[in-house]
Amino acid sequence: MSTWLEPETRKRRILLSLVVYAVVTAVMMIVAGSERLRTHNAFNHYAHLADAFLHGRFDLRNGPPAYAQGNDFAFFEGKWFISFPPLPAILMMPMVALAGSPENFQDGQFICWLSGIGPALLFLSLEKLRRGGRSDRSERTNLLLALLFAFGTVYFFTSVNGGVWFAAHVVGVAALSAFLLFAIDAESPLLAGLALGCMFLTRPHTILIGIFFVSEALRVTAKEGLVTEGSLLVRMEQTWARVDKVALQKRLLLVAAPTALAIGFASYYNHARFHTWSPNHFGHEYLTVVWKDRMERWGLFGYHYLSKNLGVMLTILPWLPPKNAPGATPMLINEHGLALWFTTPFYLWLLWPKKSGYLYVTLILAAAGPLIFDLLYQNSGWRQFGYRFSNDYSLVLFLALAVGKRRFGVPFYVAAAWALGWSTFGAISFDRGAPWDQYYWREGTQKVLYQDD
Repeated sequence: MSTWLEPETRKRRILLSLVVYAVVTAVMMIVAGSERLRTHNAFNHYAHLADAFLHGRFDLRNGPPAYAQGNDFAFFEGKWFISFPPLPAILMMPMVALAGSPENFQDGQFICWLSGIGPALLFLSLEKLRRGGRSDRSERTNLLLALLFAFGTVYFFTSVNGGVWFAAHVVGVAALSAFLLFAIDAESPLLAGLALGCMFLTRPHTILIGIFFVSEALRVTAKEGLVTEGSLLVRMEQTWARVDKVALQKRLLLVAAPTALAIGFASYYNHARFHTWSPNHFGHEYLTVVWKDRMERWGLFGYHYLSKNLGVMLTILPWLPPKNAPGATPMLINEHGLALWFTTPFYLWLLWPKKSGYLYVTLILAAAGPLIFDLLYQNSGWRQFGYRFSNDYSLVLFLALAVGKRRFGVPFYVAAAWALGWSTFGAISFDRGAPWDQYYWREGTQKVLYQDD
């Protein structure tokens, strides 16, 4: 056992990552509760898609189940489809086959089993940056950051829900965590490309984080390192002159190959269902939902949605009851979700890093891609406790927190404690029925963001 605990060894890192996985998974199971662990979720879309795959088809054999209330199913040419990218369903196929039907498969429990992967691999990524001298955070701090991601962000309430929208985030976080681990130092391009392909088949726009691998490949193939003096243009030109073009090309081809296979599969999959070779056309245009008109009028993505989504991401706070309101709950939470800075205030430390070098800037740029697409999307994330779309890039922000070198003093840990408190409340209360529903305010048209006077 002593060899597993010896400092600065691979065995120790693996052991600690397994501890992170076990702790996170156990807590998620406990908070999810027996009902979500022992029965299927009402929105077990992925289990139905897995069942369709097992029967050699892409449409649902029996149409949408009644218990799903017709929520987020696509209808095209007389058939019903699941419009969410298929990787979570592919992962569920063996268990659905063993269960015999989607209703016998405990999809919420399955997602809880996956929930520990992202935090565990995040710890390994943070340690990899520390061992490479690119982060000065200690092993203990890296452990705390991994657990803070699990329990101090919207990932907490996301992981214990189990519904189709939240399941995609958990699988997406696992794939992204693997990508970051393999992409640091451009060390494992083939595995990084495989993870990138999995990201595309779960949350397609997160593929934009692939720019991080490109930046790492440029850095490690630049003989004598990056040029750090002169104007930006001069540094870029001189760095490019130092790059071993053959070595760079090899790494980029290796990362691109499995990614291209995933995109090719998505094209085939979408063509077989909707007669389009577009890899992004997963079928949201055919959803039979109340807000279908807005998608037809404004599209799935566009500037039209930006102001609303910025409002959701940055401004929504708990509603306090009016004066002289007997029997009112202490607060109400609009199900568009609380502002990101409110639930996770330690992200504010990203605004003033002590050091903002090449790696920090690259990480911020990598996070910006999916962030911008989320803000241009037709849906704000409703229904949610907090801004769940931040799961698409939050792991990247945690790496940036680590390499920014800003000291984690008392204010940071106070902000972390606040985040842990609110995230725990969200995990135990969101979408739980009575008595927790009294703390949430829902407006089905999705048009109302703020409380009325």
